[in-house]
Amino acid sequence: MTVDRIVHFVAGSMVLVSIALTHYSNPNWIWLGVFVGANLLQSGITSFCPLAFMLKKSGVKDGSCCS
Repeated sequence: MTVDRIVHFVAGSMVLVSIALTHYSNPNWIWLGVFVGANLLQSGITSFCPLAFMLKKSGVKDGSCCS
């Protein structure tokens, strides 16, 4: 897997987990989804993603997710 695919997978999973926890556990879990969304927004604006940075440093192959 490439960095882009892992970032998309983790972000999507965290949003779905946030929705499930909000529905079944406690409404305050919605803030996890808000945090993920805000991180995706700032990543789109600044081109800096903390998860992608850490994955690249750990040696994960860089590449496009949509090719």
